[in-house]
Amino acid sequence: MINFCTYFDINYIHKGLALYDSLVNTGSEFKLWILCFDDKVYEVLGELNLSHAILISESEFEYNDESLVNVKGSRSRVEYYWTSTASLPLYIFKQDPAIEVLIYLDADIFFFSSPVAILNELGDGNILIVPHDYSFEFNEGHSEAGIYNVGVMAFRNNKDAIECLQWWRERCIEWCFWKYENGQIGDQAYLNDWPERFKKVVVCENIGINAAPWNIAKYGLSLDENGKYFAGSIPMVCYHFHYLRICNSKFSFIGGFKINLPTKILAIIYRPYINALNSAKNLLFANKFKIEIPKSGIPWRYMAGRIRKNQPLRHFLWIKESNALND
Repeated sequence: MINFCTYFDINYIHKGLALYDSLVNTGSEFKLWILCFDDKVYEVLGELNLSHAILISESEFEYNDESLVNVKGSRSRVEYYWTSTASLPLYIFKQDPAIEVLIYLDADIFFFSSPVAILNELGDGNILIVPHDYSFEFNEGHSEAGIYNVGVMAFRNNKDAIECLQWWRERCIEWCFWKYENGQIGDQAYLNDWPERFKKVVVCENIGINAAPWNIAKYGLSLDENGKYFAGSIPMVCYHFHYLRICNSKFSFIGGFKINLPTKILAIIYRPYINALNSAKNLLFANKFKIEIPKSGIPWRYMAGRIRKNQPLRHFLWIKESNALND
């Protein structure tokens, strides 16, 4: 049994369901602990009765945690989510002390093969962190985001990992904002010195774990004749679909990073994910709650800038299914 945790609000519920289904499709025995950051998510997921999920309401999570609740009013909603990241594994370890290893996942992670690879990478370590491993085009100008990405992390339920989580929690309660200040941004740059600060911190070397827009151009993407996905020559374990924007009922946009790969190559993994989001949308809209996937609109500024510079428009993917989104 592999234990995972994540959190999301109603705006990310379709991504959370896609993550859940991707874990189911790997055939793994797992539990996904979901911190529901609003009552609507808690209600809807409870109605869906996901057999591998354990739901945590926001009020349950905050109960008797004055240190966390006291800073809630000073943070934006997203900043409060980031502030809570370190507290979530600590909360879950208290709920179930029998858990040996807990893997934290951002809600926009999606699995293409067995998550056992994450445990293998951790080995006998206490903590697993994944470097950004930027492609050449992102080496400059992204240092403020930190050396490591929070999207996939693993913690062993022992004294040393708990010490790390408590230290991280305290730092995030002190300062966790969506801006770059004094070498920090959000909850992420605090990880920079973990290999030196804490015991048995493993830096992930498997490029198929938490592959992402900021590093995939370094390795490339492929799909073999057996339907297996690869980052370079390494099997793709999970991909971080950061800043994928559903524009409208017709197309989506891979934004945030100017990935130096052709759109037809990126479509190898982005189309399955868009289809998973579409399946989640159909499930959500079919139930009595009638929830629609949020749409971001067309990125006109991006398009105008590319046209003005006589550059091709890149990384737009058509949504093939006619019912993919509601107009």
